[in-house]
Amino acid sequence: MTEIAITPQEALTLPGLFRERIKRSPDKVAYRNYDFAGQAWVDTTWAEMATEVARWQLAFKKEGLKAGDKVAIMLKNSREWVVFDQAAMGLGLVTVPLYTEDRPENVAYIVHDAGVKLLVVEGRRQWRRLQEVSEKLDGLLRIVSIQTIEEEDKPEEPRLKSLNDWIFGLEGRLLAEEGDPDDLATIVYTSGTTGRPKGVMLSHNNILSNAYAAYQCGSFTSDEVLLSFLPLSHMLERTTGYYFPIMVGAKVVYARSVNQLGEDLLNQKPTILISVPRIYERVYAKIMDSLEKQSVFKRRLFKKAVDVGWQNYQYHQGRVKWQPKQLLWPILNRLVARKITAHLGGRLGYAICGGAAMPPEIARTFLALGVPVYQGYGLTESSPLICGNRPEDNIPESIGMVAPGIEVKIGDKSELLARGPNIMLGYWNNKKATHETIDSEGWLHTGDQARVDEGGHYYIIGRIKDIIVLGNGEKVPPVDMEMAIALDPLIEQVMVIGEARPFLAALAVLNPDEWIKLATELGVDAENPASLTEKFIEKAVLTRINNQLSDFPGYAQIRRVFLTLEPWTVDDGLITPTLKMKRPQLMKKYAEEIETLYRK
Repeated sequence: MTEIAITPQEALTLPGLFRERIKRSPDKVAYRNYDFAGQAWVDTTWAEMATEVARWQLAFKKEGLKAGDKVAIMLKNSREWVVFDQAAMGLGLVTVPLYTEDRPENVAYIVHDAGVKLLVVEGRRQWRRLQEVSEKLDGLLRIVSIQTIEEEDKPEEPRLKSLNDWIFGLEGRLLAEEGDPDDLATIVYTSGTTGRPKGVMLSHNNILSNAYAAYQCGSFTSDEVLLSFLPLSHMLERTTGYYFPIMVGAKVVYARSVNQLGEDLLNQKPTILISVPRIYERVYAKIMDSLEKQSVFKRRLFKKAVDVGWQNYQYHQGRVKWQPKQLLWPILNRLVARKITAHLGGRLGYAICGGAAMPPEIARTFLALGVPVYQGYGLTESSPLICGNRPEDNIPESIGMVAPGIEVKIGDKSELLARGPNIMLGYWNNKKATHETIDSEGWLHTGDQARVDEGGHYYIIGRIKDIIVLGNGEKVPPVDMEMAIALDPLIEQVMVIGEARPFLAALAVLNPDEWIKLATELGVDAENPASLTEKFIEKAVLTRINNQLSDFPGYAQIRRVFLTLEPWTVDDGLITPTLKMKRPQLMKKYAEEIETLYRK
């Protein structure tokens, strides 16, 4: 592999990486954003980025901020996110990313806990939400709004300034005042599924070494185009969707929205896509739903394409012998597979999946049809990559092999432990949690259980704490069951319950469109909330749920289900910004309904 990447040794720090990229390819397009006012895509070169970063740095300096001070950002993915981050870190400031749709109380907690002095927001809508907790934001010296705040809309808030006013008249050269590679670069707060979020402290070297490890897991060129839509406040997107492209000189296109992702894939034709399983699951569900409306011949043709395509993929991976049915692949590719890959832009070389496990059935289907899906594994605490599948050695049921430069071992209770230059400095203001997570030998305790095969591929087999123990002592993995259930397009969200209970039950949010179809089939009024409580409706849904669980042991079956059309959202505190369920909060919200499920 020809070395095209900027190495950690050449960059030293994250702003050092940025400056080196500007030096190497100043006139190359770095970012593409959609200008909604002008209704057009707009390109920005590396040299133009440098000019903008320099202006922001002067604005930071005008605020009297000094190295080590914390500054927070609450923006959607955009070149302004990068400008903020690079301007701040180039002055030795510590960046604190926030989710754009996070609850105001959570934002206030993070701002206070980290001691944030400056906050950048999208605009009026965000600031109005934060005014609910304005008394808890008293440590902020300045709030900067990317969107212009008109005088008549401006609240009685002297700290609030529009970006244009904040950087007006400022021109200068890019500054380099950061410290050394092991200095604190950012504090990233974990989603907090079980309690208050913890601030993960990551150094420049933590992230640089990890971005370089990701680079070594594939074969990348400077012509790569990455479509970015996962929040940059998520370390998977930040390391692999922001710092990694700077490292290789790739172009990043910022998707207009998740709802327009399909159009952006078609128009921008990315070579790299980074996502969580839910996006791939939705694409898969759409394909399956579309097939239901097709003729028997077309359904059989699709099934044959998946069967032959998977055989063909396994053969090229060196895992099976050639079979005569592979002779059918060219025609099946033309009639079926190419149509699927064309909907994703037709140029994808890497469809990376992280954040949670993708159901193997979905991964195998995509791989069979020519969508190069690669699962990886990591944590915010590991910057995030620990393991990843490789193009030449990809087993979709696994999380792949250990990334270069990182050590992994399996400890007590089959827990996966990791050690390396990517492991966090610790938790901000929380020595107790740090000592519980990183032991005296430097091993990060992931909390996930794993096994490893003879080829060095790791498999997540469970979670040390995420196990339901039924009243009879039987143990079941709720996350695995929930993934299987969610493959049914009727089920939008689901949580399996049953700790110390005689049997398993579930809470399920139904997809509104699919619910209308089911209600029509069963002759009930979909608009009437009482229809969801009908016994025969529950029985019909349970049949579908348990069909999805056919591969699980007999005791891992759902016997009761509570149905709702009310989605679980970040705003109501039932899921995290990364779409993980907050189980304690859901149990509390539905306590009465749960008790009803277990009454005879």
